[in-house]
Amino acid sequence: MTATHPITDQVIQDSIAKAVQNVCATMLRHDGIFEKRITADSPEAHALRGQVLGNVGFVGDANGVVYLCLSEDFALFAATTILGMSRAEVEFEGDAVLKDVIGEVTNMTVGGFKNQLCDLGFPCKLTLPTIVRGQNLAVAAIKSATRHLFLFNCSGHRLVADIQIRAE
Repeated sequence: MTATHPITDQVIQDSIAKAVQNVCATMLRHDGIFEKRITADSPEAHALRGQVLGNVGFVGDANGVVYLCLSEDFALFAATTILGMSRAEVEFEGDAVLKDVIGEVTNMTVGGFKNQLCDLGFPCKLTLPTIVRGQNLAVAAIKSATRHLFLFNCSGHRLVADIQIRAE
Protein backbone atom coordinates (compact mmCIF):
# COMPACT_ATOMS: atom_id res chain seq x y z
CA MET A 1 0.00 0.00 0.00
CA THR A 2 1.38 3.41 -0.89
CA ALA A 3 1.01 6.41 1.36
CA THR A 4 -2.26 8.23 0.74
CA HIS A 5 -1.54 11.14 3.10
CA PRO A 6 1.62 12.59 4.62
CA ILE A 7 2.25 12.18 8.33
CA THR A 8 1.56 15.78 9.36
CA ASP A 9 1.57 17.26 12.85
CA GLN A 10 -2.23 17.14 12.80
CA VAL A 11 -2.28 13.48 11.75
CA ILE A 12 0.06 12.63 14.64
CA GLN A 13 -2.05 14.61 17.10
CA ASP A 14 -5.32 13.10 15.91
CA SER A 15 -3.88 9.58 15.85
CA ILE A 16 -2.44 9.65 19.38
CA ALA A 17 -5.55 11.38 20.74
CA LYS A 18 -7.77 8.65 19.30
CA ALA A 19 -5.46 5.91 20.58
CA VAL A 20 -5.30 7.34 24.13
CA GLN A 21 -9.05 7.93 24.20
CA ASN A 22 -9.75 4.35 23.08
CA VAL A 23 -7.42 2.76 25.63
CA CYS A 24 -8.64 4.94 28.50
CA ALA A 25 -12.28 4.22 27.65
CA THR A 26 -11.75 0.48 27.13
CA MET A 27 -9.24 -0.39 29.82
CA LEU A 28 -9.73 2.33 32.46
CA ARG A 29 -13.41 3.07 31.88
CA HIS A 30 -12.70 6.81 31.90
CA ASP A 31 -12.31 9.43 29.21
CA GLY A 32 -8.79 10.13 27.98
CA ILE A 33 -9.08 13.85 27.28
CA PHE A 34 -6.58 15.59 25.03
CA GLU A 35 -5.59 18.84 26.75
CA LYS A 36 -2.88 20.37 24.59
CA ARG A 37 0.36 20.06 22.70
CA ILE A 38 3.35 20.82 24.93
CA THR A 39 7.10 21.26 24.57
CA ALA A 40 9.88 19.29 26.23
CA ASP A 41 10.71 22.25 28.47
CA SER A 42 7.11 23.06 29.46
CA PRO A 43 6.09 22.87 33.14
CA GLU A 44 3.74 19.96 32.37
CA ALA A 45 6.57 17.91 30.93
CA HIS A 46 8.81 18.65 33.93
CA ALA A 47 6.02 17.89 36.42
CA LEU A 48 5.90 14.33 35.06
CA ARG A 49 9.68 13.87 34.98
CA GLY A 50 9.06 10.31 34.77
CA GLN A 51 8.29 8.12 37.68
CA VAL A 52 6.85 5.64 35.16
CA LEU A 53 7.77 5.58 31.47
CA GLY A 54 6.37 3.05 29.06
CA ASN A 55 7.61 2.94 25.49
CA VAL A 56 7.00 0.97 22.34
CA GLY A 57 8.77 1.53 19.06
CA PHE A 58 7.48 1.06 15.54
CA VAL A 59 9.50 0.19 12.46
CA GLY A 60 8.68 0.09 8.77
CA ASP A 61 7.78 2.90 6.37
CA ALA A 62 7.46 5.06 9.48
CA ASN A 63 9.98 4.61 12.29
CA GLY A 64 9.91 5.94 15.78
CA VAL A 65 8.97 5.44 19.38
CA VAL A 66 6.12 6.52 21.62
CA TYR A 67 6.79 7.15 25.30
CA LEU A 68 3.93 7.35 27.75
CA CYS A 69 5.02 9.33 30.80
CA LEU A 70 2.87 9.07 33.90
CA SER A 71 2.98 9.39 37.64
CA GLU A 72 3.29 6.45 39.99
CA ASP A 73 -0.21 7.33 41.22
CA PHE A 74 -1.64 7.06 37.68
CA ALA A 75 0.15 3.73 37.21
CA LEU A 76 -1.42 2.41 40.43
CA PHE A 77 -4.85 3.74 39.38
CA ALA A 78 -4.50 1.94 36.04
CA ALA A 79 -3.42 -1.31 37.70
CA THR A 80 -6.24 -1.31 40.27
CA THR A 81 -8.84 -0.47 37.64
CA ILE A 82 -7.69 -2.99 35.05
CA LEU A 83 -7.02 -5.84 37.48
CA GLY A 84 -9.96 -5.16 39.81
CA MET A 85 -7.61 -5.19 42.79
CA SER A 86 -7.18 -2.79 45.67
CA ARG A 87 -4.19 -0.49 45.79
CA ALA A 88 -2.83 -2.51 48.72
CA GLU A 89 -3.15 -5.73 46.70
CA VAL A 90 -1.32 -4.23 43.72
CA GLU A 91 1.44 -2.86 45.96
CA PHE A 92 1.70 -6.24 47.72
CA GLU A 93 2.14 -8.04 44.37
CA GLY A 94 5.11 -5.80 43.59
CA ASP A 95 6.74 -4.18 40.59
CA ALA A 96 6.05 -6.95 38.10
CA VAL A 97 2.28 -6.45 38.21
CA LEU A 98 2.56 -2.69 37.74
CA LYS A 99 5.04 -3.09 34.89
CA ASP A 100 2.79 -5.65 33.17
CA VAL A 101 -0.22 -3.34 33.32
CA ILE A 102 1.66 -0.28 32.08
CA GLY A 103 3.30 -2.40 29.39
CA GLU A 104 -0.12 -3.48 28.16
CA VAL A 105 -1.55 0.06 28.27
CA THR A 106 1.49 1.32 26.35
CA ASN A 107 1.33 -1.52 23.84
CA MET A 108 -2.38 -0.97 23.17
CA THR A 109 -1.96 2.81 22.86
CA VAL A 110 0.98 2.61 20.47
CA GLY A 111 -0.76 -0.19 18.57
CA GLY A 112 -3.73 2.08 17.97
CA PHE A 113 -1.41 4.89 16.87
CA LYS A 114 0.50 2.54 14.56
CA ASN A 115 -2.69 1.19 13.00
CA GLN A 116 -3.66 4.68 11.94
CA LEU A 117 -0.25 5.16 10.31
CA CYS A 118 -0.75 1.86 8.49
CA ASP A 119 -4.17 3.04 7.28
CA LEU A 120 -2.44 6.09 5.77
CA GLY A 121 -0.08 3.84 3.80
CA PHE A 122 2.85 3.66 6.23
CA PRO A 123 3.00 -0.02 7.19
CA CYS A 124 5.03 -0.67 10.32
CA LYS A 125 5.37 -3.17 13.14
CA LEU A 126 5.68 -2.72 16.89
CA THR A 127 8.60 -3.53 19.14
CA LEU A 128 8.15 -4.98 22.60
CA PRO A 129 7.18 -2.55 25.37
CA THR A 130 9.77 -1.36 27.85
CA ILE A 131 8.83 0.05 31.25
CA VAL A 132 11.13 2.15 33.43
CA ARG A 133 10.32 3.41 36.92
CA GLY A 134 12.33 5.95 38.86
CA GLN A 135 12.74 9.56 39.94
CA ASN A 136 13.60 12.49 37.66
CA LEU A 137 13.41 10.41 34.51
CA ALA A 138 13.44 12.33 31.26
CA VAL A 139 13.12 11.27 27.64
CA ALA A 140 15.94 12.43 25.37
CA ALA A 141 15.26 13.57 21.83
CA ILE A 142 16.24 11.10 19.12
CA LYS A 143 18.57 12.55 16.53
CA SER A 144 16.91 12.96 13.10
CA ALA A 145 13.41 12.34 14.48
CA THR A 146 10.60 14.87 14.77
CA ARG A 147 9.33 15.14 18.32
CA HIS A 148 5.71 15.72 19.36
CA LEU A 149 4.48 15.94 22.95
CA PHE A 150 0.84 15.86 24.00
CA LEU A 151 -0.81 16.22 27.39
CA PHE A 152 -3.86 14.13 28.32
CA ASN A 153 -6.07 13.83 31.38
CA CYS A 154 -7.69 10.59 32.49
CA SER A 155 -9.80 10.74 35.66
CA GLY A 156 -7.73 13.60 37.05
CA HIS A 157 -4.42 11.94 36.21
CA ARG A 158 -2.05 13.46 33.68
CA LEU A 159 -0.36 11.54 30.91
CA VAL A 160 2.22 12.82 28.45
CA ALA A 161 2.60 11.08 25.10
CA ASP A 162 6.06 11.80 23.69
CA ILE A 163 6.20 10.72 20.04
CA GLN A 164 9.44 10.73 18.10
CA ILE A 165 8.97 9.80 14.46
CA ARG A 166 10.82 9.59 11.19
CA ALA A 167 8.88 8.76 8.02
CA GLU A 168 10.85 7.18 5.19
